[in-house]
Amino acid sequence: MEDYAAKFAEFLEQVATRIRSVTVDRVARGIRLTGLGILALTLGFTAVLFLLFAIFGALEIPLTTAGAFALVGALFVGLGTYLWIKRK
Repeated sequence: MEDYAAKFAEFLEQVATRIRSVTVDRVARGIRLTGLGILALTLGFTAVLFLLFAIFGALEIPLTTAGAFALVGALFVGLGTYLWIKRK
């Protein structure tokens, strides 16, 4: 006589493993990738911010603080004007 209880237990284990591979493992991978994406975005934003501070500091040396602010302001106004014209 065959051991139906053991076969049934193995079958349930296989079904549970298959369901887990379809659901939980995919969600865990998505959560991991989302966390890494948030970390990469934060580090990238921080690097860009430090780069802007460094560029502003480098502009301050030859132009003084007021000149650096004027140049950065003119850059933003020019960029805004360009984007306003291109919005159509």
